[in-house]
Amino acid sequence: MTQRPGRLGVGIIGAGRVGPILGAALAGAGHAIVGISAISRESRDRAEAILPLVPILTVPQIVERSELVIIAVPDAQLESLVAGLAATDTWQPGQLVLHTSARFGTAVLAPARAGGAIPLAIHPAMTFTGTSIDIARLADSYFAVTAPTPVLPIAQALVVEMGGEPVVVSEEDRPSYAEAVETATAFSTAIVEQATRILEGIGIERPGAVIAPLVRSAIENALAHTSPDRLDLSEFNADPNYPEDE
Repeated sequence: MTQRPGRLGVGIIGAGRVGPILGAALAGAGHAIVGISAISRESRDRAEAILPLVPILTVPQIVERSELVIIAVPDAQLESLVAGLAATDTWQPGQLVLHTSARFGTAVLAPARAGGAIPLAIHPAMTFTGTSIDIARLADSYFAVTAPTPVLPIAQALVVEMGGEPVVVSEEDRPSYAEAVETATAFSTAIVEQATRILEGIGIERPGAVIAPLVRSAIENALAHTSPDRLDLSEFNADPNYPEDE
């Protein structure tokens, strides 16, 4: 693909369920994916399947070669990763650094910002399978966006390029936002699992398929009371586990 003017060289840290999908979406918008980090065999296979021909690099190599760095790792690893790269003076002035955690805003990226990088926090409010079907699901999904005011339009534009709808969440409201996401996904998972176990106990075959239309319609009706706009739950996942990347 020929890179259009204004396109970025994008590096991805983390080849779990989220990172490769966002990379593929940005590649579809014309950005160049310069590399991705992957440790386990599963993550390497996923990276090769979603981003074929993209080289698997070390984390320092990715940061050194990228204009936009996407950090898609578990929350517990985020702070130490950013600080460690700052300690080795790896972050570059003017470089965009984006993390995908729901819980954190841009404060966690302070060490990168001190090195001249531009911090962005963008969280896609959807569940991920880590397969190519997620790319289509990004369309019309909402993304929580937190960034310093001067660069907020950059974060919003990246979301739009991935097919999503940006929603601005302030730094102080990120924990509450994360709580809402966790509540919705954990509750949905628990209810589906409980219902399917009950049906299995009375001998119903394929209990998930039996209750799927009921779950979809119940959630759609509940959401309609709080958000009367157009709802499309055709991609509802009955096992909404929040994505965990490397």
